[in-house]
Amino acid sequence: MIADCIGVISLGIWVYLVFARGGFWKMNFADVPDRPDALPGKVAAIVPARDEAKTIGVAVASLLRQEHAGELRVFLVDDHSQDGTAEAARQAAHGMGRDEALEVVHANPVPSGWTGKVWAMSEGLRVAQSYRSDFYWFTDADIVHEPENLSRLMARAESGGFDLVSQMVKLRCQSVAEKLLVPAFVFFFFKLYPPKWVNRPEKRTAAAAGGNMLMRRTALERSGGISVIRAELIDDCALARAVKRSGRIWLEPTKDAASLREYGGFAEIGHMIARSAFTQLNHSVLLLLAAVLGMILTYLAPVLILGCGPLPALLGATALVLMLFAYRPILSFYGLSCLWSLTLPLTAAFYVGATVVSAAQYWSGRGGSWKGRVQDVRPGARPS
Repeated sequence: MIADCIGVISLGIWVYLVFARGGFWKMNFADVPDRPDALPGKVAAIVPARDEAKTIGVAVASLLRQEHAGELRVFLVDDHSQDGTAEAARQAAHGMGRDEALEVVHANPVPSGWTGKVWAMSEGLRVAQSYRSDFYWFTDADIVHEPENLSRLMARAESGGFDLVSQMVKLRCQSVAEKLLVPAFVFFFFKLYPPKWVNRPEKRTAAAAGGNMLMRRTALERSGGISVIRAELIDDCALARAVKRSGRIWLEPTKDAASLREYGGFAEIGHMIARSAFTQLNHSVLLLLAAVLGMILTYLAPVLILGCGPLPALLGATALVLMLFAYRPILSFYGLSCLWSLTLPLTAAFYVGATVVSAAQYWSGRGGSWKGRVQDVRPGARPS
């Protein structure tokens, strides 16, 4: 009887996800509007960078190669790097004969109440203000853009009157750990924030992918400036919420930009997940328990009940078919065999474990750790 109930719940969840959750799993790529008259414009690219010498040269070069009819200036914010990040960026610009298009901003120490990345973004904006750009282009130091990406972002923004256009870039997916966990990361993100819902003004759902965001300067000013999200660890989604209160936003996957950041092992990816998972749950124990139970019912229960009798087996098998069906588009996007979909229950178990670790780190004073900074700890806890 219990197995029957679990089977009904699990199947019900997958029916809802596949047919009523905004088609999040489809990985739709909307056509870019053809608006050549709207493309010229002044753009300030803000690139926060902390110890990114390995990738910053290629990233900066890709920005300087943009086929953009207007003006583009890159503001690299060197966030107290110790590995020669700023010099690597300058060398890349110099090698292209574009020294004047790059300005290196050395960030001041992070003030109390600010997270590191948001402060770096703020420092870049402080210097870029005198440039009086039409758009700010926030992009990460490990992202490589195709030459036409900026023009496509601007065409999207102008054609729909969007104040914020963001793209989920293609993440690196080469090692076994990356193949097992990276597609699931994108799948879970879009499940939480279906782009179809994000892009509709009447829907409250708001999200952005922080590695590649184009934003109108006037929209940022109207939203209260970058300081309104100064304490946010998940800064991209917080910024999207602030903008959507008075404007329009757009979120989509893209093939025009890719991350070079390597996640070679399970521990490294687990740390990436744990850095913000409990923050996503608003540090609520009740939400943590609900999330863990939900993940178990959604991804693990269909497998566990296969041997519990004819009806539970039928329910579980049907839920698994829907699960594998929904996961195929993201696997195809990453060039992986559909057989990798069979690993999704195991992958979900890993994410559950990382989420629990995230909560434990928060309560022990080690939450939100990133490149030597602890940015998310419970009140009264001493960062460790």
